[in-house]
Amino acid sequence: MREGSRPRPTRVTLNHMKKVTRRDCMLGLAIVPFASRFAWSSDTQVHRIFIGTYTKKSSHGIYGYRWIPETGEMVASVLAAPTPNPSFLALSPHHTHLYAANEQPGGTSGTVSAFTLDPSSGKLSPGNVVASGGSGSCNLTTDHTGHSLFVANYDSGSLASFRILAGGSLSAAVSDIFFHGHSVNPARQQTPHAHCTTISPDNKYLLVNDLGTDRIRVYRFDPATAQLAPHDPPFYSAIPGSGPRNLTFHPNGKWAYSINEMASTLECLNWDSAKGTLTRFQVISTLPKKFKKPTAAATVAIHPNRRFLYASNRGDDSITAFSIDPADGHLALLQRVSCEGNTPRHFAVAPDGRWLVVANQDSANIVILKCDPQTGRLSSTGKQYPLDSPVCVVFE
Repeated sequence: MREGSRPRPTRVTLNHMKKVTRRDCMLGLAIVPFASRFAWSSDTQVHRIFIGTYTKKSSHGIYGYRWIPETGEMVASVLAAPTPNPSFLALSPHHTHLYAANEQPGGTSGTVSAFTLDPSSGKLSPGNVVASGGSGSCNLTTDHTGHSLFVANYDSGSLASFRILAGGSLSAAVSDIFFHGHSVNPARQQTPHAHCTTISPDNKYLLVNDLGTDRIRVYRFDPATAQLAPHDPPFYSAIPGSGPRNLTFHPNGKWAYSINEMASTLECLNWDSAKGTLTRFQVISTLPKKFKKPTAAATVAIHPNRRFLYASNRGDDSITAFSIDPADGHLALLQRVSCEGNTPRHFAVAPDGRWLVVANQDSANIVILKCDPQTGRLSSTGKQYPLDSPVCVVFE
């Protein structure tokens, strides 16, 4: 299909969205800890965590927890927002709004939901819901000004952009781009699969990991209008058959790290902000050398102190820690620890750098690992929280 042309996904109607009753909400609260013993705090000094879930079983949307940084504990769980399959979440830059990519089943066009976040209570109030422009919506992000939002649609291999309007609601799609091409793996890469949207540190470029074509596509955009335009050159070519899934920039703005789902490797990249280009300087595995079972790397994140990087491995069910060379960005293996569950689809490092929170999708548990900010090493705390199909972790 010619890039920029648009197939016609199933039309989004309210009938495609699961109706959540009051009874559903109560059932959702029943499966998370402490719900009957704690009220949702209005203390503005208390941090919060929001967890996105798949709602095909007993979960019902986005769950909120109070986060106690002194002890690394999650308490006072609530169903913060009933919404179907919020598989990825993003906070606005000023933490006034939260957005969810609603991944719809069966090739149905996805949606994006907007919520207003009450800074004193942590409650989410529903805003509008818009079509994501494609199927399998799996990732979204806002630009650094909070005026634009971008969504990656995995199944349709497409990208859409939206303006964030006054009050935090979303416009209809401004740009709606369908990719074309394939790569070397006939089982996984016959068509494009957009998987991640990342804004460059200078807020000039949008990078999109495309697992199906082994490309990281680069677009210029206007923050005021959310309009996208292909950059020249239009993409970075990853290693064939690697499957680029998730990307993060180092805070210094010079390096980017892309995790490859299919190869379970990290590509370490120099970012030229003047040219808008990526060049590879290292490839390193996230797995043990003798590991031969099926695996799929998932998430990459950098420690707040900029010295360490973490990656999650589904199949090996582990978190791998690396040190970052401050001179040139090269990675060196520190350790590999169990995620204490199955399928660590997503994780987040606490803002103070002392904890790492893992969402284990298939074992239905959230695990807290202790993180040493001096060494970057992780250790078990024994703290686990039950929640069905957790797939995204966001610290407020």
